[in-house]
Amino acid sequence: MTAELREMRWWDIDPVLELEKDLFPEDTWSRGMFWSELAHSRGAEATRRYVVAIDGDRIVGYAGLAASGDLGDVQTIAVARDQWSTGLGARLLTDLLRAATAFECAEVMLECRVDNVRAQKLYERFGFEPIGFRRGYYQPGNIDALVMRLHMASDSGSAAGSTSVQGNETHG
Repeated sequence: MTAELREMRWWDIDPVLELEKDLFPEDTWSRGMFWSELAHSRGAEATRRYVVAIDGDRIVGYAGLAASGDLGDVQTIAVARDQWSTGLGARLLTDLLRAATAFECAEVMLECRVDNVRAQKLYERFGFEPIGFRRGYYQPGNIDALVMRLHMASDSGSAAGSTSVQGNETHG
């Protein structure tokens, strides 16, 4: 079965937290962090886009983007382990990049754990380029983050380098 993407709602927070704890045990987001992000995702003044991937009655992935001015920032992308290499990570990222276009972002940034090579490869396939590091960004493990940037295509209204690729997971 192919997972369906839909907007994340407040009732998705608990199942998202379970997936979050499994995938990112050292730097799990709190319930309050998700509530805060969702509070900025509705209405005419929305600055966030959060989606979940549903397979049957189970959340198997989620992703979020924050926009400020002409800058977008991928906050998180997560895919359940049994869904890796299915293309779900690419679908989630594509959704976020469409949202970045709708928010009129000129570029999109993200942080990715330096040890998360799967996610880095996904981002590179979409045209993200490494631009630096944030030392000790992921706590409490003191893991460095690779900072990546994508310049959005202004002529076609789509993200530069958006291609169909296999799925992945990350956490920013």
